[in-house]
Amino acid sequence: MLALEWLSNARGVMERIEKTQTENIRKAAELMADSIEAGRWVHTFGCGHATIPVEEMYPRIGGFVGFHPMVELPLTFFTRITGEMGVHQFLFLERAEGYGIEIMKGYDFDARDTMWIFSHTGINNVNIDVALEAKKRGMKLVVCGSAAESEGKQTRHSCGKTIFELGDVVVDSCVPLTDASVPLKNHFDRIGPVSTMGFITLVWMTVTTVAEILADRGVHLYIHPSHNVPGDTTARQRLDAALAEYKSRVKVL
Repeated sequence: MLALEWLSNARGVMERIEKTQTENIRKAAELMADSIEAGRWVHTFGCGHATIPVEEMYPRIGGFVGFHPMVELPLTFFTRITGEMGVHQFLFLERAEGYGIEIMKGYDFDARDTMWIFSHTGINNVNIDVALEAKKRGMKLVVCGSAAESEGKQTRHSCGKTIFELGDVVVDSCVPLTDASVPLKNHFDRIGPVSTMGFITLVWMTVTTVAEILADRGVHLYIHPSHNVPGDTTARQRLDAALAEYKSRVKVL
């Protein structure tokens, strides 16, 4: 049954992350905790389906203020498939060197910030642009993606490096380079991608570690509560407090 084969593959990704990436996750979380404790940001970025972990992380029930999602609409909203903002345009834009430089002009950054980029293969130009610009500004760079599987792949960027070669901390998503993981009879291409499962696993393992570090340091976190639980009479106030804290911080961007 192919459904169970996909499930096994997804579990395998999570198990490999647990066995091999906990130390790197801790290193990444330490950098992020330093940024948030300083009243600054962890900026999060990705293209295509690698924006899913960005959107999953914040704003989200159980997430907390300190993570700033940088979601560039033409690089994420291509579900019209063809026509306006379709897949063809997306593929062109994520490979357009210089586009990421223009994206970065829209924000005010600080050397105390951390940039967190999700990229499955690490070779496309927009992600590398953003990474290079972040490092120019003195930010620490955390990269999540299929680092080991992508080793030896040729970058598309004129700098000559993949994003994995630029990261201060690289956390491997432990996903096969093909992403799709289930072979289908009478077909060349596989089905059942697992990169999203890998990315989301890394998101919550990292974010919970950041929270643990900050709590141990005595830092108060502005957590987004569930506002759908009967009897929780202060949920809206806690949500309003989190949004107020976000608003006060985002003014510097």
